[in-house]
Amino acid sequence: MLTKDFYFDLPEELIAQHPSNIRGEDKLMVLEKNTGKVTHHMMNELPELIPEDALMIFNDSKVRRSRVYGIKETTGRECEFLFIQPLGENKWKAMVKNAKKQRVGCKYQFPDGSIASIIKNSADEGTEFRTIEFNCNITEEWFEVNGHIPLPPYIRRQDTQEDSSRYQNIYAKETGSAACPTAGLHFTKKMLETLETKGIQKAWVTLHVGLGTFLPVRAEQIKDHKMHYESYSITSETAKLVTEAKKINRPILAVGTTSVRTLESAWDEEKQILPSGTGNTNIFIYPGYKFKVVNKLFTNFHTPESTLLMLVSAFAGKEKIMNAYAQAVENRYRFFSYGDAMLLL
Repeated sequence: MLTKDFYFDLPEELIAQHPSNIRGEDKLMVLEKNTGKVTHHMMNELPELIPEDALMIFNDSKVRRSRVYGIKETTGRECEFLFIQPLGENKWKAMVKNAKKQRVGCKYQFPDGSIASIIKNSADEGTEFRTIEFNCNITEEWFEVNGHIPLPPYIRRQDTQEDSSRYQNIYAKETGSAACPTAGLHFTKKMLETLETKGIQKAWVTLHVGLGTFLPVRAEQIKDHKMHYESYSITSETAKLVTEAKKINRPILAVGTTSVRTLESAWDEEKQILPSGTGNTNIFIYPGYKFKVVNKLFTNFHTPESTLLMLVSAFAGKEKIMNAYAQAVENRYRFFSYGDAMLLL
């Protein structure tokens, strides 16, 4: 199967550059995966569309202010870093813009005066990656002082104060993501209360969003694409709820593709249980994959030729997804992180 098989035409004006005026006031498309039937709704209708006995799984990872600008010592020019993963002893894995000019030995000064050097060119992981070593301890407070909200590249503007809250899920609590698990952006406190009132149960996993989620597919054949590892954790409470739900064929509705990848990675098929604990996953889900845990999915509209589009195509069928996306374009749905939502039943 080719990467280009997942291309579709998307007018640029449908790529949401800003969140909706009020959180949760978004369109919601429903796709019945068995029939391919598409219906159009608003987000406030969601509780009436979900089976009452569903178990909803949310990813509570919180976005780090991981986009940081440093001044290169030799040129005085600004350089952009996206910090992905701590490596211990004040070292970090980062994506670097204009990477060809950022070589081992280059030094940079950051807004608070801290200094860092490139100590490794991680070419084996991609040409953009570098290992950065600092002259000080790097804490979450350091990112709060020096960093910016890491808006994705298709949002063609600088981050603002509004993004500090709107590019963050209201239930986020475990800091570590370099991008928001954006399906959750549609949920408000009122929506969560409404779901609870209806008796729909919620549970939480944590997957820190990194390169495995948003790095583009560069391989011609999708089977040749290699996902990067991302870390996840599952509480004993969530593990018990999912395991029991599977035993009685209860609907398990994942909120976002990161929740899907966590559950599908961790599930023990032999024992028929979801183990609790921590782990790393580089699972790549594309058509042909047999889902073991998740049977309902709430998600956003994804970019052409992306691993996320391949995942939803595996879940509902490529032709049905492509037809639904064509209808989304026709009906002027807003796409990507700050866009509208989709429910796959």
